[in-house]
Amino acid sequence: MAGRFVRASKYRHVFGKGTKKEQCYDNLRISKNAWDTNLIKANPEYVSVNWEASGGGAFAVIPINERGRAPDQLPLFRGHTAAVLDTDWSPFNDSLISSASDDGKVFIWKVPEGFALHTDAEEPADVAPVAKLSGHMRKVGHVLFNTAAENVLASSSGDYTVKLWDVEAGAAKLTLKHNDIVQSLSWSPDGSLLVTTSRDKKLRVWDVRQEKPAQEVPGHPGAKNSRAVWMGETDRIATTGFSRMSDRQLGLWDPRNPKEPIGGFQILDSISGVCMPFWDDGTQCLYLAGKGDGNIRYYEYENDKFEYLSEYKSPDPQRGIAFLPKRGINLHENEVLRCFKTVNDSYIEPISFIVPRRSEMFQSDIYPPTTGLKPGTTASEWFGGKTAVPPKISLESVYDGEAPKEVASDYKAPQPAAAQPSPVKAEPPKAAPEPAPAPIASRGPPPSMKDNKDSLAAGASKFADKDGDSDNEKRHAYTAARQEEKTKGPVISKEPEPAKPIPAPTAAPTQAAKPTPAPAAAEPTPTPSAATHATSSAPAPASSGPAAVLRDTLGDIKSQLEHQNKVMSDQSDQIALLLREVGSLKTKLSGTSQQGPSDREKDERIRQLELELEEARS
Repeated sequence: MAGRFVRASKYRHVFGKGTKKEQCYDNLRISKNAWDTNLIKANPEYVSVNWEASGGGAFAVIPINERGRAPDQLPLFRGHTAAVLDTDWSPFNDSLISSASDDGKVFIWKVPEGFALHTDAEEPADVAPVAKLSGHMRKVGHVLFNTAAENVLASSSGDYTVKLWDVEAGAAKLTLKHNDIVQSLSWSPDGSLLVTTSRDKKLRVWDVRQEKPAQEVPGHPGAKNSRAVWMGETDRIATTGFSRMSDRQLGLWDPRNPKEPIGGFQILDSISGVCMPFWDDGTQCLYLAGKGDGNIRYYEYENDKFEYLSEYKSPDPQRGIAFLPKRGINLHENEVLRCFKTVNDSYIEPISFIVPRRSEMFQSDIYPPTTGLKPGTTASEWFGGKTAVPPKISLESVYDGEAPKEVASDYKAPQPAAAQPSPVKAEPPKAAPEPAPAPIASRGPPPSMKDNKDSLAAGASKFADKDGDSDNEKRHAYTAARQEEKTKGPVISKEPEPAKPIPAPTAAPTQAAKPTPAPAAAEPTPTPSAATHATSSAPAPASSGPAAVLRDTLGDIKSQLEHQNKVMSDQSDQIALLLREVGSLKTKLSGTSQQGPSDREKDERIRQLELELEEARS
């Protein structure tokens, strides 16, 4: 068999694209404080950066469209009496920002309307805070706004506590007591739970309004800092940390049963810098940025495993990094994510992660609805016990230049978590989760360049029509199989439509997927198995009418078109990658006067790739 099996994924070819120096945010004095935070935060309007200021603490706010060299004198956000350690933007108000400082205070700031760095004033006026929150006894290292409730802020301090503030009232309402310094914190999507990592090597999931941990388990065993991030609506937690031998590790946890990481800890490498994790809920991808190195690797989450995708490599190391909310990315360039990294403590470089597609239409499959500017609850409602997920917006409306259209949120994290244990116990065939240590197979470095080239060559030859119309035959066979399934019985994809008038238990759809051809069990009985068969066989009478036949025919045509579009998309991806590889090899070979045996092999490889490209295009 030629080539290797390649896992199907829309994000398999996502690549990071850096920015030229003149398009970066230059002439900055980024803080050199050694406290472990991300140094910068970003939203679709502004980027905040901890500033190296004398005579107290300060941070700068840079409008996101003011790229280039910043003026020598720029307006700073001053007010702290010691260094600013962390900042965080409100997810529901792009001009509201909080700051944490070594002076033990938490300040709330409002960016003035029409704020800009380039002004006509010789000495631009600094910005003062609009609220000061006092209550911590030692330095405040982290601040983080609630992801669902408006004006609810969490702050962690060297006094071993995390305080929950009602920003509107200006008071701390709740306190979470730890045994040591908190190293990172992250909210659940509905804002009811908070996960923290601490210097005592414990991972805690807090039921915040009860002021006690719902789960407390040992985390990464290493002595260096660990980080945690709540993986959005997947109801999972990702952590990065170190082993006892100082290897960097990646862990995946179930917050409802976090006794040990799912599949064990995955060893990344032996680099000494802290790994900063960021989760993108739209693409279901985890991004890991190393502090002190210039690399950003990314994984796709699937079947309780992290599947390695690729790595953005840069010779410029980063000390801080921030990721932009989904509503701020460039949809017309197929950009799925954008981050900002600090370089040499002097400038900030934007990096775009792009899906290589050539299309003039909105790519709905890579842009699901995302959180907008409307919160799920107010601060008073949240402290009163209400929990609600923020409504989402359609990115297609943003793509068309319209006002963001609100769509209903389908977040149901508690349901799959509660439903997971019962099917695993009830169905013996689902013993497949036992080989969960499968992530171990994905450990270690990615395939070498030679392996990638061989795989690309095999992929390109697969799409070349060498042996007649083999692809057409496969498509015809696929269509014939689909039609044969229609004649035998209902297809799984048709179940949700007729299932509306039939009240069945929630577990029925998952069981009904097994006995697809079951023609029997026409009479429902009180037993669950009979109800399951009734559910699976119920759509059969509905497909007898002419309207149903027409609907099935249209469904077949739609599935064929989707399959052909997928094949054409894969072909264009392969061609783009081969073109990029040919160009890079030509660049490397240009300028060399003498050619050794290895250079001749590269030339032969280039000619081979060009032949494969011609075949793929034909």
